[in-house]
Amino acid sequence: MSIALVTAIIVLALLALMVLGTPLGIATLLVSVATSLIYFGIPGLFLVSSNVYHVLENYSLVAVPLFVFMAGILERSGIAESLFDAMAELGGQFPGSLGIQTCVVAVFLAAMSGIMGGEIVMLGMIALPQMFRLGYNRKLSIGIICASGALATLIPPSIVMIIYGVTANVSISDLFLGGTMPGLMLATIYMFYIYTRCRLDPEMAPVPLRDEHTSGRKLNALKSLIAPLFVITSVMGTIYSGIASVTEAAAIGAFAAILVAILRGKMSYAMIRDAFRQTVLTVGSVIWLVLGAVSLVGIYNIIGGSRFLQGVLSGLDWHPVLIILLMMAIVFVLGTFMEWIAIVFITVPIFAPVVTSLGYDPIWFGVLFAMNIQIYYLTPPFGPACFFLKSVAPPDVTLQEIFASVWPFVLMQIVGVLLVLFFPQIALFLPEVLSR
Repeated sequence: MSIALVTAIIVLALLALMVLGTPLGIATLLVSVATSLIYFGIPGLFLVSSNVYHVLENYSLVAVPLFVFMAGILERSGIAESLFDAMAELGGQFPGSLGIQTCVVAVFLAAMSGIMGGEIVMLGMIALPQMFRLGYNRKLSIGIICASGALATLIPPSIVMIIYGVTANVSISDLFLGGTMPGLMLATIYMFYIYTRCRLDPEMAPVPLRDEHTSGRKLNALKSLIAPLFVITSVMGTIYSGIASVTEAAAIGAFAAILVAILRGKMSYAMIRDAFRQTVLTVGSVIWLVLGAVSLVGIYNIIGGSRFLQGVLSGLDWHPVLIILLMMAIVFVLGTFMEWIAIVFITVPIFAPVVTSLGYDPIWFGVLFAMNIQIYYLTPPFGPACFFLKSVAPPDVTLQEIFASVWPFVLMQIVGVLLVLFFPQIALFLPEVLSR
């Protein structure tokens, strides 16, 4: 049986299992076990287990539960509310000011946790009711929350970057540096769009009555920025000063989050219990996806599948940029029915060698990949960001309204991808300068 036919059968089997409602992690694991038994018999099960063990023993993956735990503590410590209060005092009042302040807060939250879901939940609970109360356009408000919350896929410490780095075997700290400027660039594009649209149409975002801000209140607002900056510095500062690896920095960040919660008087047994519960549930689902995807890719590689697909991509008589765009299109299509973690583990082992053979930097491609995942977060029918917001939005906010609201920001994300694609130094400048 040709490898092309086997590839088609594997894809059809996965689609059939998912249509039947089988969880993706279980579906990929079942297909990998069936393939190994058909090709190698009972000894093939050892190949499945060895492939999985090799990935799960990777030390860098320990950072994932630590960052998830850190995000859980920060989510319950009230730090997001303090950030919004600080931005309201320091940001001023102008057309779209609250929307722009929400983007700034989202950048801070992304730099503290790297968890997109928790960030959108926090923004949806705090910022969305406030924008609705002030008479902001509903679609603009919803789009701001979803798009700015999804910045956590790019701004370090991004969980997406960690998983990509482990899979592609590239430096996670360099990926963090590579994602910083594109993440800030997208945040700036969002803020420019919000300001311009609200300036042209003031009814989109009514300016609230001006309040007199005393110097004492501004000083308190500045003080409330100390805790977020402390958490960010404890993670990123220890990485780039050479004090700690990414995994060690994740542990330091978790300790810093606990310390912040204690100092703010928010620490309790219930908080720790809920944060641990959230961590176990999140990481548990991640592990199942990793188990299935890694076992399937491992068996597929052994039977020659990755060589076949790499040969197909490398053999295309296309301009290299078109091949990169084809890879991005494949990731986008997979995102309509597949979890991002599975997409990473299934596609990156195939794409990364092709990217290197084309003469491109794998760090640059990793940033492009993360930006593509960011688009996947917002687009239907999967659109995790939209579902996260729906879970905390007022009852009158429908899922259809959320999906309709994100399209202007999806277009801006596509513009960001094209800018990084044609101007690679946007992603490579910091890694080249700071990694020397």
